[in-house]
Amino acid sequence: MGPAGRFGHGRPLLTGAPDLANPYLHSTWTDQIAYPYSPVFLQILQPIRLLPWQAFMAIWAAILMAAMVYLTGPRLILLGLAFFGLMEIWGGNIEILVAVAVVLGFRWPATWSFVLLTKVTPGVGLLWFAVRREWRSLAIALAATVVVVVVSAAIQPTHGDAGWMCSPRTPARNGTWRPLPIPLAVRLPAAVLLLIWGARNEPALVVPVGVMLALPALWYGGLTSCWPRCRCWGAVVD
Repeated sequence: MGPAGRFGHGRPLLTGAPDLANPYLHSTWTDQIAYPYSPVFLQILQPIRLLPWQAFMAIWAAILMAAMVYLTGPRLILLGLAFFGLMEIWGGNIEILVAVAVVLGFRWPATWSFVLLTKVTPGVGLLWFAVRREWRSLAIALAATVVVVVVSAAIQPTHGDAGWMCSPRTPARNGTWRPLPIPLAVRLPAAVLLLIWGARNEPALVVPVGVMLALPALWYGGLTSCWPRCRCWGAVVD
C-alpha cells in the first residue's frame, strides 16, 4: 500500500497509521500500513494529513498526476498512464516522485535527498556524479540530505531518523507486496554496472533505469521510474 493508504487520517481502517509521535510502530513491509521512510516525509505531509480522508486522497492524487505530466509531457501522458502510471497513482505510491527527483537532480542535485530519505537504495544513482568526477554536484546532494536530516531531528528529536535507520526494509514475499521475483542482491550490482557505463559514455538515460533496478522492491508500478528518459536527456543538454 502506498502513502495514500498510510498517511491520511479520518478512515477507520487506518487508525494505526503512522504519526510523528511514533512513526515506526508499523515498520515491516509485510504490514499493510507499514511506514519505511524517513520521518522527514511525514513532517512534510503533516499539513495535508490533517485534512479529511477524501481531501487528502484528492490532493495526493493531484500531486502524482502533475508529476506524471511533467515526466511524460502532455502528448505522452496517456501512454505514461497506460505504462503502469495509472497503477502508481491509484496505489498512491511514490515512485513517480522519485523519478521527478532524478530528473531535477541533474540541474539541482539537492533533490536527490528525496531519493535517499525515502527509497534509499536508488541513491546509487549518485554514482553518475562520482564516476564523472562532478564532485560539486555529489557534495550538494549529500550535504542537502544531511541538512534535511539535521533539521528534521531538531524538529522531532524522538523516534526520528535513528528509528528509521533501524527499521527493516526487506520486501515481503506475501501480504500486500507483490514484487517482481528478482532479488535486490542481483539488481543492485546490475544497476551499479549500468550507471558506471552510462557515466563514462554520456547517456544520461541510464540513470532512471539504474534507479529503477535499485528499488528495494521492484514491482510492475515501479517501472514508471524509467519514464523520465527524455526528460533526463533534456536536463543534461539544455
